[in-house]
Amino acid sequence: MNAMFSEARVKVSHRLAMHLHAGHFQMRNATPMVSFTFDDLPKSAVTNGADLLEAHGARGTFYVSGGLVGVGTPYWAAGDAGDVLSLYRRGHEIGCHTFSHHRACDLNVASLANEIMRNRGYFRALDASIETETFAYPYGYGSFGRKHQLRDQFQTCRSIVPGINSGDADLQFLRAMPLIDRQIDRVGVERVFDAAETNNGWLIFYGHDVTERPSPWGCSPALLDYALEVAARRKIPVLTMAEALRCART
Repeated sequence: MNAMFSEARVKVSHRLAMHLHAGHFQMRNATPMVSFTFDDLPKSAVTNGADLLEAHGARGTFYVSGGLVGVGTPYWAAGDAGDVLSLYRRGHEIGCHTFSHHRACDLNVASLANEIMRNRGYFRALDASIETETFAYPYGYGSFGRKHQLRDQFQTCRSIVPGINSGDADLQFLRAMPLIDRQIDRVGVERVFDAAETNNGWLIFYGHDVTERPSPWGCSPALLDYALEVAARRKIPVLTMAEALRCART
């Protein structure tokens, strides 16, 4: 019974986070834009994913939990500390995903603050110049109770609730679209770019591994390459999360 009540509370908190803004932000970007984001640091995202982005002259945002670095899963081999440094020094953005990959809705004020502090400390130990401006909710679960706290720590927080960000945007619960083979195909990619153009919006893709046989949460190199080609064909700039926010403010 307690477990059922706890999950019901989580769902309510997530829905409140979806619909109640912690603050209002009017986007003023001159053109549509797109960001490619990757969670949890699979090794293939560091190699195949980053390499494809760079081949198109682009950079991505990699949301990293320090406690998961070097820890593999049944679905992918994990990147290591050297990969975090490599991404950063190649111009990619490193974002925060908590240190232990705990859902924000399961953390109180003190424990979330500790998770953020530990993750930032992990990055500073690798390179003192790494600054994390952006956050992604682990497992995609938002928390209305933590949104105001996160607003004080990060310029943006990315969810996995589908949608295009435009007009009056919620920076602490940005919508995103899966770049995941099991959830979107080339026709779907074209459609979300259509929506970004129609709404002069900020399209954010999220995924995990990038390999020929992706996990249920990953994409093939061909799908990533296709999305990058669509952006180039439509002359939509590919920006990191921090870069896109700066454009949205001008």
